[in-house]
Amino acid sequence: MIGLGIESTAHTFGIGILDDKKILSDVKDIYKPPHGSGIHPGEARDHHQKIKEEVLKRSLEEAEVKIEDIDIISYSAGPGLPPCLRVGMEFARELTKKTNAKLIAVNHGVAHIEIARLLTESKDPIMLFVSGGNTQIIGYAAGKYRIFGETQDIAIGNARDTFIRNTVGKYPGGPVMDELAKTGKKNYEETGKLLSLPYSVKGMDLSFSGIVTAALKLREKGEKVEDICFAFQETTFAMLTEVVERALAHTEKKEVLLTGGVAAAPRLGEMLNIMCEERGAKFYVVPKPLSGDNGAMIAWTGLLAYNHGQKPVEIDKADFYQKWRTDEVEITWIK
Repeated sequence: MIGLGIESTAHTFGIGILDDKKILSDVKDIYKPPHGSGIHPGEARDHHQKIKEEVLKRSLEEAEVKIEDIDIISYSAGPGLPPCLRVGMEFARELTKKTNAKLIAVNHGVAHIEIARLLTESKDPIMLFVSGGNTQIIGYAAGKYRIFGETQDIAIGNARDTFIRNTVGKYPGGPVMDELAKTGKKNYEETGKLLSLPYSVKGMDLSFSGIVTAALKLREKGEKVEDICFAFQETTFAMLTEVVERALAHTEKKEVLLTGGVAAAPRLGEMLNIMCEERGAKFYVVPKPLSGDNGAMIAWTGLLAYNHGQKPVEIDKADFYQKWRTDEVEITWIK
């Protein structure tokens, strides 16, 4: 069975095609906001509208299939930015009308989890889902992915982006922060001075907005951006590792799975791996090329859902859901 997935929740418009578990193609085009600014939903929407046909063409060519060969068309129905979600939904409806394919609505967060589970050997992990718009500690129980902890304000990816955007003027900020933190680490090793930032863990939940504010104030006082990046990374990733460890202890699971765009940050994986080794647990991380938003994860999750009883959406009734939570989805494919 061949599935096509459309991802359009935020800055990325992607289309992936799978033949069962085999990824045939994964093509994307990313909206990049003007220098120093964040995502403007309307501009991201216009970007998606402009490039959607070209992304489809490239994905079909790379997969060596025709649109008529597609059995399942899936789209990211939320959570996300409404103008962006609408583009993907309407394109999915348009393509479904041209084919005999079934239409499946997919939760973006669940898709990040499922592509990670597909590409690793994890069986029943505690999952850390971290991206520009999401920070959740998740575990499966009784038919759903249960959220054990999450951010109370902004996501870790958003926090990293915001600091870098307001200091260096680049976007996305995660890779820039990772690189700058390397110099900050060297400075720390030479001086022993780690800049102080708020450590904000509240039970099983986390808060990042205050850390961003404090980091920007340090920059205003003349601290080196590299040193702030290192402290920012060490502080926020330690917070995430603490909460994941607590969830691991509570559930007595033996695996941790890291997924989402921030999964590409080497230091976060390093911290989680050390924690897992100390607890006798296995650590898995989604492959970097599929850590960010992508169409392949939507295609795979749509195939999973359809093959395990999810009813197709009637074309004219297809919709999107801005605040569709991970723990609201029935997970029929895990027993």
